[in-house]
Amino acid sequence: MSETPLLDLIIKNVQVVRPHQDRAEILDLGIKDGKFAKMAPNINPEESRELFDAQNLLGFPGIVDAHMHIGIYQPLDQDAITESKAAASGGVTTSLNYIRTGQYYLNKGGSYQDFFPEVLTLSQGNFFVDYGYHIAPISAAHIDEMPMLFEKYGIGSFKIFMFYGGYGLHGLSDHQNLFLMINKEERYDLAHFEFIMRGLTRLRELYPQQSERISLSLHCEVADILNAYTKIVQQDTTLTGLKAYSAARPPHSEGLAICIASYLANETHCLNINLLHLSSRKAIEAALMMETIFPHINFRREVTIGHLLLDVDTPTGKWAKVNPPIRPREDVEYLWQALLNNQIHWIVSDHACCSAEKKASLKDPNNIWLAKSGFGGTEYLLSGVFSEGSKRGMSYNKMAQLLSWNPARRFGLDSKGDIAVGYDADLVLLDPNETFVVRAAESESQQGYTPFEGMELTGRVKTTFLCGNMIYNNGQVLGSPSGRYLKRSSL
Repeated sequence: MSETPLLDLIIKNVQVVRPHQDRAEILDLGIKDGKFAKMAPNINPEESRELFDAQNLLGFPGIVDAHMHIGIYQPLDQDAITESKAAASGGVTTSLNYIRTGQYYLNKGGSYQDFFPEVLTLSQGNFFVDYGYHIAPISAAHIDEMPMLFEKYGIGSFKIFMFYGGYGLHGLSDHQNLFLMINKEERYDLAHFEFIMRGLTRLRELYPQQSERISLSLHCEVADILNAYTKIVQQDTTLTGLKAYSAARPPHSEGLAICIASYLANETHCLNINLLHLSSRKAIEAALMMETIFPHINFRREVTIGHLLLDVDTPTGKWAKVNPPIRPREDVEYLWQALLNNQIHWIVSDHACCSAEKKASLKDPNNIWLAKSGFGGTEYLLSGVFSEGSKRGMSYNKMAQLLSWNPARRFGLDSKGDIAVGYDADLVLLDPNETFVVRAAESESQQGYTPFEGMELTGRVKTTFLCGNMIYNNGQVLGSPSGRYLKRSSL
């Protein structure tokens, strides 16, 4: 009989929460070479070089925040440092970021052959958590680059912003070609979306063995509806703040866009579709209807922690401006019910750090129309779901599915999403009994405010491990950035 292999670390006394088990089980976790190597009660301490006592805290798989925007409002290399620190403090160990050419991000047009290596250079050595990217084909030439992006960089997840062709990032706009940095002859429109889908279908046919990790994500809002309703709402002096912004981007615009996207997916045989940040009852109902009409399409549905915790009466007002908008409380409760009904596949932050001085207009700081869209929140993802989900009877294993397992499987993260032998030793220890009040001043993010300010949450992240290395403990991010770029294909 061979000698017992020496472990690098044993984390003792963990209430292990796994996505496919009904209850937490108290175990010791043995880690070797960054992987979970042994799981058992009472592992002999002499088998390891190092010990850590989890003191019976809940142990969730490292959170996979599958929808973030790093580098959108400040330089990517700087944003990666501060915002991945925020992620680590909230138990996030994998950050998947949407990125595109055009204004914001690197403020460049052109090919992804030139653009994406620069993204990777700016990312390297700056993330405290593991990271990857989803890419939006903005110009027609980008569609031809999709095989290159998959083969060379392992990117199989792409995105369409359905409203971009005729409506601005923050409101009305007549300069979308300048914003997207595409030729004036090009159109970011339904035909372009169709051709992206056809390109994705060709990519899946090129790599049938990899087809399940090739998918298309859509931000579903229709520009024509947004343009018309924004003009109407801006003339209505009885509507202000978040209520006005929600009315200007009405829920039926989401529903209509979902129907259009789904029909195009059927027409083009684009079979893996992710419907992002659904914010309203009408959006969910449209998504479920499309699944019934097109049962052969492998739909996935996403909601954000912002849309689950905030509503139009949130006192932080303009700080909560985001696309699609924060909705009335009845929509929020409908989203929670959809989660409990197993109609939503994962929860994300849609983290986009927008500093206070950039968020609000200096001349008219309370004007919702002049505020920029988006805010950070990755650090509250697990605690927010735990706090509000527990009140509604959501099980711990369901939380692990929604926050780790499901997004990891969809996006080709084969070693993420579970606490199991052979998986990356990504672990977050959470105290289920500790209550805290959200304060922006305590966040690692450089944002300087939070729309969740003053919210009381129960369930606090105490320690985060990335591949067996402690990167956060009791309020402190530790060490230097050690996050790896995740190439998500097995070519």
